[in-house]
Amino acid sequence: MNYKTMAKRRWFLGLVLVGLLTACGVSTQRSPTATTVVAPAVPPEPITLTVSAAADLSYAFPAIGKLWEQETGNSVTFNLGSTGQLAQQIERGAPVDLFAAASKSFVEDLDQAGLVFSDTKALYGIGRLTIWQREDSPVVVKDLKDLLKPEVQRVAIANPDHAPYGIAAREALQSLGLWEALQPKLVLGENVAQTQQYAESGNADVALVALSLSVEKPGQWTLVPETLHQPLEQMLVVPKAAPHPEAAQQFAAFINGAQGRPIMRQFGFVLPGERPIS
Repeated sequence: MNYKTMAKRRWFLGLVLVGLLTACGVSTQRSPTATTVVAPAVPPEPITLTVSAAADLSYAFPAIGKLWEQETGNSVTFNLGSTGQLAQQIERGAPVDLFAAASKSFVEDLDQAGLVFSDTKALYGIGRLTIWQREDSPVVVKDLKDLLKPEVQRVAIANPDHAPYGIAAREALQSLGLWEALQPKLVLGENVAQTQQYAESGNADVALVALSLSVEKPGQWTLVPETLHQPLEQMLVVPKAAPHPEAAQQFAAFINGAQGRPIMRQFGFVLPGERPIS
């Protein structure tokens, strides 16, 4: 049998097969009544954000974080401390989702080093410095000059080497020519929260601390004039080592949004676009 004969036979058999399928009503088209099974959408797994935040946010941020958790189902863990020390942790590659500094200068330094996403930088508040004492303190301190009184033996401030509120305290005392005279009385805290604890526990007579901490603790406090130090412009940013950068940006927007701003205001922060407290 030659090639042409074989080809004709295959062609003829093909026609016969098609005819038989047609006669039997077999169709290669999908039945219009057939259904496609679609797997149900799987909700995303909840995540936990790690937020390194300045110690002056010890009360404000957990309150905001609680609202965030209720709305999103995600959770937030706060690493609170001195801004300078937190920045060093980020420099060493700590897996931090969001960094909230008490001074924008630390954020800008990280940005210069290429360690953060520049387009995520945002101011979230301006802090204020206060003179804080226990309610039962027998020492009367109405302004910074009163710190020279002999009955004031110990004055606590945050360490100005790495704590923005300590830097502000030093600037305020220098503005009034008090820095050198007060050196023997100074007690340095690792951060502004520890500084307040010194006065609260009686290890210091007076503490220069954040307004955001003063309004939460029972005690006597007086605002330090903002003209005596550089503004405490507080800024947040998403580090490049963030495990959850998108969620971190969402939380940052939450802080600066309708949910977070009232809480920040409640704790004495001057919000971006608002007038400072006199």
